[in-house]
Amino acid sequence: CSASTNKPVLTLFTKKPCPLCDEAKEVLEPYKRRFILQEVDITLPENSAWYDKYKYDIPVFHLNGKFLMKHQVDIRKFEDQLMKLELQNG
Repeated sequence: CSASTNKPVLTLFTKKPCPLCDEAKEVLEPYKRRFILQEVDITLPENSAWYDKYKYDIPVFHLNGKFLMKHQVDIRKFEDQLMKLELQNG
């Protein structure tokens, strides 16, 4: 269905293991129907630029390509930004 293409993309910059990332994903679980989760493993060679930028900060989240939050989920901020994007997308 075409509705899924309008879903915001939440990018999670992560590495294995990352207990904080697992925790963050649990917090976001109730919202998962409202966005597409894309995980980027910063330890992969093709992601070295992200590694240099975020190696001490994961988990880091970008929403639709824009920095949103790091270290832990700020659920208020996340809900707020998600709602704005949903309104924009109609």
